[in-house]
Amino acid sequence: MATGVLVLGVGRSTRLLTYVVGADKTYLATIRLGQDTVTDDAEGEVTATRGASGVERSALEAGVARLTGDIEQVPSAVSAIKVGGRRSYARVRAGEDVALSARPVSVTDFTILATRSATADDATPVLDVDVSVTCSSGTYVRALARDLGADLGTGGHLTALRRTRVAGYTLDAAIDLASCLGPDGAVVARPELLTPALAAAAAMPVRRVTEDEAVDLGHGRWLAPTGAAGPHAAIAPDGRLLAVLEDQTRRGELLARPVVVHGVA
Repeated sequence: MATGVLVLGVGRSTRLLTYVVGADKTYLATIRLGQDTVTDDAEGEVTATRGASGVERSALEAGVARLTGDIEQVPSAVSAIKVGGRRSYARVRAGEDVALSARPVSVTDFTILATRSATADDATPVLDVDVSVTCSSGTYVRALARDLGADLGTGGHLTALRRTRVAGYTLDAAIDLASCLGPDGAVVARPELLTPALAAAAAMPVRRVTEDEAVDLGHGRWLAPTGAAGPHAAIAPDGRLLAVLEDQTRRGELLARPVVVHGVA
């Protein structure tokens, strides 16, 4: 039910993954209004059926607007969040009632793309809503589906989810895993990987360094400040990723510190 972009690090480039974990993401999704499920998606058992034949477009747009921006969201109970040292989904599947606390998330875009009237397997009239969502890391799109359904009084869950972007890594540049595997699951083609420089550039701003600055970085020296907050990829004149820089104060002077040294082609 869930497909799309998954960022994997290989070799020394695994050091860059720390800058990807908190990146914002974009999804295409389908929300089914009219039914609740235990998992807030189509893989879970239906827990309530109310139908959605009377939902008007204006009400739907107002509900989406209320879930856009900086909001407090209760994650789906069937999630990987740990409760008392155990995954929440494990507790739910063991028959326990799990109540998770709300947490702040940011939904910068929640756009309705299309709507379709449909009939569920149990003959309930439902409304399928295709949406595009851009959100902060830690946001559960299926919780948005659940909360939209609750807001409209219909119930709701997710029936399809496709992640189209993580930071600057897009679906267009992704490798289809199936194209690398044979019928028996064995690897038949080696995927073409992003160079460390391109991988870093997709996750953070780039700073082009001079030959002299490249030498300084090779000796662990700090550089003149980038002048902007957050990590920057230091790219050599020959296109290599040398380091990840962050502005920090040392002895009263603001400088760019190499917090991750890469230095390979």
